[in-house]
Amino acid sequence: MKIGFIGTGVMGTGIINNLLKNDYDVTVYNRTKAHAQPVLDNGAKWADNPAELTKMVDVLFTMVGFPQDVENIYFGENGIFETAKAGQFIIDMTTSKPSLVQKIGQTGEAKDIHILDAPVSGGDIGAKNGTLTVMIGGHKEDLDHLRDIFMTFSSKLNYFGPYGSGQHAKMANQIMIAGTMTGMTEMLVYAKAAGLNLEQVCQTLQSGAAENFSLSLGSYGPRILKGDYTPGFFAKHFLKDLRIALEEAEKMNLDLPATKEAKRLYEILVDDKKLGNDGTQALIKLWWK
Repeated sequence: MKIGFIGTGVMGTGIINNLLKNDYDVTVYNRTKAHAQPVLDNGAKWADNPAELTKMVDVLFTMVGFPQDVENIYFGENGIFETAKAGQFIIDMTTSKPSLVQKIGQTGEAKDIHILDAPVSGGDIGAKNGTLTVMIGGHKEDLDHLRDIFMTFSSKLNYFGPYGSGQHAKMANQIMIAGTMTGMTEMLVYAKAAGLNLEQVCQTLQSGAAENFSLSLGSYGPRILKGDYTPGFFAKHFLKDLRIALEEAEKMNLDLPATKEAKRLYEILVDDKKLGNDGTQALIKLWWK
């Protein structure tokens, strides 16, 4: 089975490498070819645009930055739907708008193409280690058909319902993470001001009721203590997710004040301080020099 993958960012690279380790034939496209070099060095092939790539594969994954990028690679010039054919499986793993996934799904069904939305959680660590959690919308039989491929880079597959359901589940995930990130950041600010040993604080919290992914070894809290703000997940992408979550909440007549505050803080980090290419843990820079 030939697999295509569009998007060789932090997450995509980890997923592609796991596919290659499991002996899948993988061809990739990325807007900047140089960013694809690590997976090309590991055995992936290259296509010059999404339309060319789509012609070459049986299963196509996409994982890009923003909803407008998704719209472009599916519906734009040299886009996926220019050459997609009946029987293909196309999976968008970008965290994007549920309405856009529904548009992709409806377009695919009209062409007898199998579409899934499958955003993930687990960050760069999960992508590298093949332990991502996947949240899936579409037809369950399509997920069942691709289960073995998904399990090369994930540890949990969670089916939620029709097109867009995976994206709604991911929004719930990002709302939860927003609280975790602001809580972790304020915890470190408080502990530092109190003169506590920050490594000891993190280890203590991680052994009690405050245990969470962001404090785990190699994740965001430990990276902050090392002054490491490289992105496991870009701050600019997290801000995009929070904006989508709040747009969807508004459609459902929901007020999410804590999520609104997290969005406001990330807007300061990304829009005002121009630190969108840092990891989400860079939120601490609003307090620490």
